[in-house]
Amino acid sequence: MYYSDEVVEEVRSRANIVDVIGNYVALKKKGANYFGLCPFHGEKTPSFSVSPGKQMFYCFGCGKGGDVVKFLMDYENITFPEAVEKLAEQEGYQLPTQQYADPKAKKDRDIRGRLMEINKLAAMFYYASLRSARGEIGMNYFKKRELNDSTIVHWGLGYADQTKDSLYQYLKSKGFDDAILRESGLITYSEKGIYDKFFNRVMFPIMDYNNRVIGFGGRVMGQGEPKYLNSPETKLFDKSRNLFGLNFARKTRLKFMILCEGYMDVISMHQAGFTNAVASLGTALTDGQARLLKRYVSEVLLTYDSDGAGVKAAKRAIPILRNVGIETKVINMKPHKDPDEFIKALGKEKFQERIDQARNSFLWEVDVLKQGYDLKDPAGQTAYVNAVGEMLAERFTEKLERDNYIKAVAREQMIDADGLRRLVYEKDSQKNSLYGKKTYTQTNFTERKPKKPVESAIQKSERQLITWLSDKPELIQLVQKYIHEEDISDETYRTVLGMVYAQMPPTKIMDHFREDSDTYNKVAAMFNGNLLSHETDEFEFRRGLEDVIRNIRMSALNEKINQETDGKKLTELFRQQTELENLHLS
Repeated sequence: MYYSDEVVEEVRSRANIVDVIGNYVALKKKGANYFGLCPFHGEKTPSFSVSPGKQMFYCFGCGKGGDVVKFLMDYENITFPEAVEKLAEQEGYQLPTQQYADPKAKKDRDIRGRLMEINKLAAMFYYASLRSARGEIGMNYFKKRELNDSTIVHWGLGYADQTKDSLYQYLKSKGFDDAILRESGLITYSEKGIYDKFFNRVMFPIMDYNNRVIGFGGRVMGQGEPKYLNSPETKLFDKSRNLFGLNFARKTRLKFMILCEGYMDVISMHQAGFTNAVASLGTALTDGQARLLKRYVSEVLLTYDSDGAGVKAAKRAIPILRNVGIETKVINMKPHKDPDEFIKALGKEKFQERIDQARNSFLWEVDVLKQGYDLKDPAGQTAYVNAVGEMLAERFTEKLERDNYIKAVAREQMIDADGLRRLVYEKDSQKNSLYGKKTYTQTNFTERKPKKPVESAIQKSERQLITWLSDKPELIQLVQKYIHEEDISDETYRTVLGMVYAQMPPTKIMDHFREDSDTYNKVAAMFNGNLLSHETDEFEFRRGLEDVIRNIRMSALNEKINQETDGKKLTELFRQQTELENLHLS
């Protein structure tokens, strides 16, 4: 979906950034601006500022900043068009429907909209069916699983009855034709006839981040296969890129999420107060689901079933999560099979203890590995230690991290630490030699981190000038007499200064850098540089402005002098330097 600059500006102008952010962050007025605890990083002292005058936010702790659209993008983890749509909806503004990049995009959008409506009606139909006489079997199942009424309502649980085409007839009565119903995945078309996909099942609506129903999961009542059935892939529903319960879990803003296997595990955990639980949708965890989790947290706790299948699922999930940068731990639920069973038997306090005691996933994997060896036999012990060494060499490439894990494994498994360390580096050397890579030893294995570019004194002056001009636009005409855009050494600052000279509002300037998050935050910092500074009188400010102008212009003149060979032009440049030295604005 494409929205023009004019439409984005209209939506943004209707929203008051203080009111919008105030729905997410507790703000207190301080001078002309508002401050609160940053929602993007942990802090105890408020460093998150909101400027109603500039309609911008900025955090002096983590450096995030931008306009009201950018706040929704970062907080809700949504795309730019989605943030515009959400903001428009909040402000009661009807977005134009004709702005699509191409006709195909418009057609797809129309189909998605109709499928959304079908799924919403289906969810209401299943919910009403659960509450009716024919839904008694489904309600009894939920009550047997100890779900209370508020939980059933919260999750919109329902029941697909034993009539073969009741949903089909209902949707037809609402005016939907067979072409779009076929696209929905809720109706089966075959030689035998037309009938509902879900039959005699309790129903779990699957929602996107905006609480819109995009698919369903259904558990059969009584005998029947498969036990659990999901909606097929549609233009709305891709189960490899969605997680059950994420629409609620993401709102907790906790630093970790709990990954379960099934719908009932998630629902039971939320009912018990563990509202950061989610589940993959009837399949093994996918790369897409892992990347989705990474948008919200950097740590995941696994609560897969404690049986053999659950252990295998956990072992598959750990490397997938690690590859996207998520740290993992494993919750021990023994002697019970899953979270639902555990909480019913021992209560939520005991489950919280298990969360607090969650085991590092690698150390857990080492324990699982040990079960496959006869440690009473010296040959079995040797094979086990070799397998552990292989895992350590393959898994960890940074020296500090590798050495820490070697120590932890040696301590827990009662293995000689020095011997294990030598074994690991020998295996690493063999592996790298085999593939023609440089080998690392305990002495030459070093970790190098990229250095952040250091801002020069001139760049600091250029940044300060833009900050002052954004706060005091009445000075633009005066400063333009001395500083031209080509005098600015930093390319980003040069571009921004040109826009400031053109008296573009900060939010419009920020739009120019929206595709590059680092530069976007760099520019946001310029427009918020004075929020924490102490008040100075006009004389001191003018003296400071003189210094900044002098520094920038003198640097530009020196650059020209170094490149100039014409005598007359050099004389003129030297004259300008002398004039600059006598500059007095105060």
